[in-house]
Amino acid sequence: AASLAVLEQKILLVDADPQGNASSGLGYDVQKLGDSTIYECLVDGLEAEKATLKTEIDRLALLPSNINLVGAEVDMMNLEDRENIMKKVLAPVRDKYDYILIDAPPTLGGWVMNILCASDKVIIPVEASPWGMFGLANMFEFLNEVKQISPELEVAGIAVTKVDTRKNYFKQTMETLHELESIYVFEHVIRVDSSVEWSQDNSVPVVEYKKSSRSAKEYMELAEEVMNRVSR
Repeated sequence: AASLAVLEQKILLVDADPQGNASSGLGYDVQKLGDSTIYECLVDGLEAEKATLKTEIDRLALLPSNINLVGAEVDMMNLEDRENIMKKVLAPVRDKYDYILIDAPPTLGGWVMNILCASDKVIIPVEASPWGMFGLANMFEFLNEVKQISPELEVAGIAVTKVDTRKNYFKQTMETLHELESIYVFEHVIRVDSSVEWSQDNSVPVVEYKKSSRSAKEYMELAEEVMNRVSR
């Protein structure tokens, strides 16, 4: 999201993970967000625009999250057309941004289905490790279920992260991914770099924290590839 903003795109980042890492990564204390988060938009009808926050990065806005979001799936259980609640929340602001990115939790279930139903395309991050490949088949099966409700959803591609090119498993991961039929694998990967950890510790995206770092350059390259891919 930060890289796309640096590329002069107007971005809304929706933090849809109860851990609130996207929110804290942009400098917000998730314990002090109060009752103006994505949770209140989903459950209480708060307008997305009223919950949206500015960030230190030009053209990047944030719809934040905190631990309250844990209860959202249960709270929405009896609401009408519950699979499309996120889609309805974002509809009024959809045309105000070049891209809306939704950070989803690493789980499968009703909440993630809601997120996917609000999306045009999905980017699947895969860690270049034995654990990274675990569950990918379940993810594709889940996506097929979502397409029964939201048939226009497309997989934009798989983004490979936490790459250590010195390890053989990276090559095995890439070979396995390229064998997948009709699934695009982004050419630009994100290698392991301590600059990312330091940027997270300082709650600043790496493309702003250390612009000259390898990972910052790789994120910028990936962002450009994403733009070219999704604009087709």
